[in-house]
Amino acid sequence: MKRVRKAALRRVAAAAVAGALLATAVAATTGPAQAAGQNAIVNGGFEDGLTGWFTNNGNASDGATLSPTTDAYAGSSAVLVTGRKTTGSGPMQDLSGKVQAGKTYAITARVKYENPSSPATKQFFATMHYGGSTYTNVGTVTVARGQWGLIQGTFTIPAGQSVSTARLFFETPWTSDPASAPDTHLMDFKVDDVSLVEFVPSTTIEALGKNPGEGNPLISHKFGADGNAFVHDGRVYLYMTNDTQEYKPGPTGISPTNTYASINTITVISSDDLMNWVDHGEIPVAGPSGVARYATNSWAPAMESKVVDGKEKFFLYFANSGGGSGVIVGDSPVGPWRDERGNLLITSATPGASNGKNWLFDPGVFIDDDGQGYLVFGGGGDDGTRSAENTNHPKSTRVIKLGDDMISTQGSAEVIDAPLVFEAGHLFKRDGKYYYSYSSNFGFGGPIDPNGPPTGAIAYLMADSPMGPWTPDKYKGIIFRNPGTYFGAGGNNHQSVFELGGQYYFTYHAQTLNSRITGGATQGFRSPHLAKLDFNGDGTIKEVKGDYKGVEQIRDLDPYRVIEAETIAWQQGIATRKIDGGSEEFGPQAPNLELYDIDNGDWTSLAKVDFGDGGATGVTAKVRPLAAGGKIEVRLDGRNSPVVATIPVDAPLGQWTKLSAKLDGVKGVHDVYFTYAGPAGADLFEVDSWAFDAQAKLTVTASTRCIGTSVYLAVTAVNDFDVPATVTITTPYGSKTVAGVAPGKQAYQSFNTRAGQIDAGTVTVKGTATVDGEPMSVSLDAGYGARTC
Repeated sequence: MKRVRKAALRRVAAAAVAGALLATAVAATTGPAQAAGQNAIVNGGFEDGLTGWFTNNGNASDGATLSPTTDAYAGSSAVLVTGRKTTGSGPMQDLSGKVQAGKTYAITARVKYENPSSPATKQFFATMHYGGSTYTNVGTVTVARGQWGLIQGTFTIPAGQSVSTARLFFETPWTSDPASAPDTHLMDFKVDDVSLVEFVPSTTIEALGKNPGEGNPLISHKFGADGNAFVHDGRVYLYMTNDTQEYKPGPTGISPTNTYASINTITVISSDDLMNWVDHGEIPVAGPSGVARYATNSWAPAMESKVVDGKEKFFLYFANSGGGSGVIVGDSPVGPWRDERGNLLITSATPGASNGKNWLFDPGVFIDDDGQGYLVFGGGGDDGTRSAENTNHPKSTRVIKLGDDMISTQGSAEVIDAPLVFEAGHLFKRDGKYYYSYSSNFGFGGPIDPNGPPTGAIAYLMADSPMGPWTPDKYKGIIFRNPGTYFGAGGNNHQSVFELGGQYYFTYHAQTLNSRITGGATQGFRSPHLAKLDFNGDGTIKEVKGDYKGVEQIRDLDPYRVIEAETIAWQQGIATRKIDGGSEEFGPQAPNLELYDIDNGDWTSLAKVDFGDGGATGVTAKVRPLAAGGKIEVRLDGRNSPVVATIPVDAPLGQWTKLSAKLDGVKGVHDVYFTYAGPAGADLFEVDSWAFDAQAKLTVTASTRCIGTSVYLAVTAVNDFDVPATVTITTPYGSKTVAGVAPGKQAYQSFNTRAGQIDAGTVTVKGTATVDGEPMSVSLDAGYGARTC
């Protein structure tokens, strides 16, 4: 009796905290999606009668009768529980050997009660019994009499919990004397559709992290920090610490704090208009599967290119935690990548690099007009003295010349004595002046000099040489205060500067996406942001203020080409990942990504798409269907705007295919929204690319005539492009290609059918031209009538 009473008291305690526990469980249903797993429950739908089920017998007083019933929530059968002796008397299943300590599980089940003498609503629990007196409520629902209710929850089995005896059962809330009011406490009930699967949270971000019209954060489907901008051929590439590697949302949808410890890849995005950003995926830099296997981490990247031995190479520098910095080499801004050095570039053995208290991370690369490369690096510097000198002048960062090969150093590193310096060194040049920017420290315990920068800000120095000397008298002020000043969530600070189209821009990171996911809280997951950078007449920098608006789109997007689907202005609910093959838009050397984890209601968009005066006549998506009934809806200027085209995703499941829909001459500049629809709860399809068809740039006619006893087919195609075009005419009786057809001129060909009678048919004419550096093509059909000669 003592053992039984102890067990009952334990269950009372569990019930008392159920509200808090189950609030967490409910939150998980709207947080990270759960990957499909194997159901640990045998016969959870009771379609095989009572196989696998028995009445809970954890206490001697427990008892009930289980019987199949055709009144099922789904399928043909459920279980009916009658004659209950205790509140815990319900259907039970043995899970010993099927669940593990330390793992998280998701429970769902349907319950119903119908006794008209019972209360109008009743709470039911799913409860785990680990043997003895250890009971834990793992899911609950309060259901209305006569209706099926859904029990759901997530729970983690404690790491030290013995699971040699693990059983799941269903019950109503404990009371000391249930027999005194059986209609209230011991009513009959039914159970159906029981599922218990390991909870595998998805890192797909379901929250709206970037509002349409905003420029910041630059991306909202993943994180990225310490952004370093690199401009190449009119496109800016941003290389970032991949905070997403540390993002592990639990059952509540909230991730533990970012420690940076597991980050060994670098995220790359790019844009030529500063609003539509292409996700190029992650570069595997460090670790056993990385390019630089000698390194453990890859933080705070920096990128430059240089022609070495007659070939342009791309040099990606990274921090291996705080202990050193390395470099890998690529053939393009997005790879492929290789290790040409075999070990870290910057270590404590590098001449002048270390003073015994500074970190050797955060490399910043700069190449001067004469081709000489420089690397700034370092940080930290707290020696524990709490002195004013150490706080304000830790002298923890350095600058060193790079060798001609960009993967070696020359001479000794020189000290940078920047006021309150901490990390994030960056070097750039403008109008003959050199700028060294950095993040200030948060105070090392000593008094902070009011003449220097505030804590956690981006400050800068100006000098006449890349090597400085970088002394305190070169300090000019701050560029950007701590992100917490503008967005509420502070944290560290990191920046870069780039020029595009004659305008300078400033990159920074902030925890805006993290905050929007959680409703205000942050765990150190940072996102890239962009702002204009302007200068005073004397070359000093005007202070930048952080905001969600960001910068204006600098050019419209050309739709008449292949557009990678991971080109995104705003989105909600999707994720991206690499797939086999190269990029159709960026070439075979570039990684190819797709959109995946697409559910009903998800969407992506493109900003300021210029369809021109001629307009678009169609849209094509390269897709891989995963569920029947999916469709892609195309809308203009808003995700809830009228649908202008619908692409039914009705191809064979699991196979990549191109599917199209017609557009009714969409003209001018519009934001384009792709909204995804289909069966709820299913992954609908994956998307690889988009393409739009231009309004006809050819005028085509076809006619027949008799020459002697033979029918001749004559085809005329007028080039309506503004540039010369190549015209290919294809008929059942032959084909002809005419190159260099001038604007307004025609290509003509007469085909001898060698027959005295032909049926009506069609010809196909394709025109191709290069417009504003982009290849364009149009294909038109023209009909001709039957003729007898």
